[in-house]
Order: sequence, then structure tokens, then C-alpha cells
Amino acid sequence: MKHIFMTAALALLASAPITSFAQADAPLTRAQVRAELANLEQAGYNPLSVDVDYPVRLQKAEARLQAEQTSSQRQAAIQSGTQQH
Repeated sequence: MKHIFMTAALALLASAPITSFAQADAPLTRAQVRAELANLEQAGYNPLSVDVDYPVRLQKAEARLQAEQTSSQRQAAIQSGTQQH
């Protein structure tokens, strides 16, 4: 019985590193970060300015991007809906 328990515990420990690689929150690549920064700059964010309102400016730019994405998704849904009829 002790042998079965030790074998099961060893198998469980051996499989733990495999499951840790299957994370959904993978880190961003350098290209993804650069693309995100470029999108924020197009939305009006300037990362080089020295300002005490840093978080507020960044949040406003992110809100603009979100609004643009939502608008473009709605427009695409409307267009695809009209094409189906």
C-alpha cells in the first residue's frame, strides 16, 4: 500500500511542471507591446511627456481605444447583418 501511495505522489509531482506551462495568461511578446504602444499613441497618449497625470492620460487613451474597437465591431456586425438579408 505504501508503494502505491509513493508511486502516485511521484507521478503527481512529475506532472505538475507540465500543467504549469498550460497557462492562458502568457506574457506579451515585444512585438505585441510595441503594437499596443503604437495604438495608444494613435489614440492620443504621449509616453515621453513628463506629467503628474500619467495614469489618467493612459486610462483616457485606453478608453478611446476601447470605444473605437467597440464602434468598429458594431459597424462590422451591422454590415454583416445587412449582407445576410
